[in-house]
Amino acid sequence: MQASHPQRSHERDIKEYFSSVRAYTETLCEPLEVEDYIPQPIVDVSPTKWHIAHTTWFFEEMILKQFVPNYKVFDPDFTFLFNSYYNSIGQRTPRDQRGAISRPTVKRVFEYRKYVDEKVLELLSEPPPSGGGQHVEDTNSPPAYAGGSDLADLVTLGLNHEQQHQELLLTDLKYTFSLNPLFPAYREDFAPIEILDSKDESFVDIEAGIYEIGYAGNGFCFDNELSRHRVFLENYSIEKRLITNHEFVEFIEDGGYRNANLWHSDGWDWVNTNKIDKPLYWIERDGELFNYTFAGLRKLSLEAPVAHVSFYEAAAFAEWKGMRLPTEFEWEAASDKFDWGLRWEWTNSAYLSYPGFKKSAGAVGEYNGKFMINQMVLRGASVVTPEGHSRNTYRNFFSPHLRWQFTGIRLARSEPPA
Repeated sequence: MQASHPQRSHERDIKEYFSSVRAYTETLCEPLEVEDYIPQPIVDVSPTKWHIAHTTWFFEEMILKQFVPNYKVFDPDFTFLFNSYYNSIGQRTPRDQRGAISRPTVKRVFEYRKYVDEKVLELLSEPPPSGGGQHVEDTNSPPAYAGGSDLADLVTLGLNHEQQHQELLLTDLKYTFSLNPLFPAYREDFAPIEILDSKDESFVDIEAGIYEIGYAGNGFCFDNELSRHRVFLENYSIEKRLITNHEFVEFIEDGGYRNANLWHSDGWDWVNTNKIDKPLYWIERDGELFNYTFAGLRKLSLEAPVAHVSFYEAAAFAEWKGMRLPTEFEWEAASDKFDWGLRWEWTNSAYLSYPGFKKSAGAVGEYNGKFMINQMVLRGASVVTPEGHSRNTYRNFFSPHLRWQFTGIRLARSEPPA
């Protein structure tokens, strides 16, 4: 169900892992022209050139400068230009001005990428420190980061960071392309948004009890997935399939966007201020609904799961159906009983730390913890999440009004299991 990405073997040399992830980012760029790398229409969307440079910046700043004595940086200005939000490293380009960086050129950024790749591979070719190794044990993921600071941990973190940006590269590009009145196709043969979910309309019944939540194992995880802890859940039921475009059309036709009783107060203000009346990328022409996809503008696939909806829309739809969104804990506890991976699924949980959560020392400590405010948790993965970059403990998070990611809806209800 997810975008193609090279499989990892049970035990894989970290150099091979590094090369495969870095190469996949460049594969995603193959359909692009130079002009496609630069636009930034809104603050939430970054230019493709910036993604290419920032993921490279991470390896230079967090790894090469730390582990290579007398390392010679590619360009001193890049430390400032391509820093994202790491205050401990220094000043950075304002987020809403990334598209204004016409120089360095795209060519220069790819030269930067090549230079850093060569230096990282040289570093990984050196004999490992005493007691350490450079092989990656694969238990669906590389070795655990979880705040580690040795070379293997930081390279693994950097590669998972890059995989996050591989998805963002695509979703940001889709938003930028969607504003072009020609509705250009990224690839004519690529419309994963139309992949269908199960037709099983039944619910999974989960009995009340204590459940273990959070990552457990020896593979990679982000620090916000820790520490594993217990939660008590009341009886609930959760739907096996995602809500479809057809069901969301019914919500629209029943006046869902005009009924204030269905919406959170903030959501109602958002709908009216921004004149929202349908999911992002839906376009009505001559009485028919179309959807902008990576393959261009296409007639809306009614049986596909709805996508590109905000938390506000998801919650309003759930209210209209007389149900609710699951909490992230309910979602995780039931996740082995349904298929997931087509959409990032909104939950009714605020993004907060788990008991025992600890921020790492240094710049990598800024990765997740400081964003634990005013965000909602999404679970699962999407059709453009790189293969191998998903697990049922993964905690994605966005502000409730955002919808440029492949976000979707799964419903739950509070009632005793049958």
